[in-house]
Amino acid sequence: MKKLWDFGWGMYKKYEEGINYLIFGFLAFVLNYGLYYLFSKVLSLHYLVATVLSWALTVVFAYWTNRTFVFKSKNKDVKALFEEFVSFVGARVATELLEVALMFLMVDCAHLNEFISKFVCQVLVIVANYFLSKLWIFKEKK
Repeated sequence: MKKLWDFGWGMYKKYEEGINYLIFGFLAFVLNYGLYYLFSKVLSLHYLVATVLSWALTVVFAYWTNRTFVFKSKNKDVKALFEEFVSFVGARVATELLEVALMFLMVDCAHLNEFISKFVCQVLVIVANYFLSKLWIFKEKK
């Protein structure tokens, strides 16, 4: 049993960033999807309004988890934190615009189910967000 544990722990440590991103990306997905359902079905908001509201709340969660657990940002001073957060939000705005456009195309133009469309959009957005975070926002400064 110890060998299995050691192997699993070794694999986790080797791929920690990617595994943590998947874990917290999944949690952000669940949060986003749950909030979308709440806003869309429970509160009867238009699907585009529900998409934007669920996104805004999820971005705050995603910033905190990405900075703390995934990319382990070392920025401590207020200016660096502000720049990091603004970059994070800017990247998320870009991927949210992509999501809104794709939701419009899939739901209004192609008449696909809004929840299936939301799932497809979320997968694409999570992948795009990882690369933006890794290569631009949380990359180590030289």
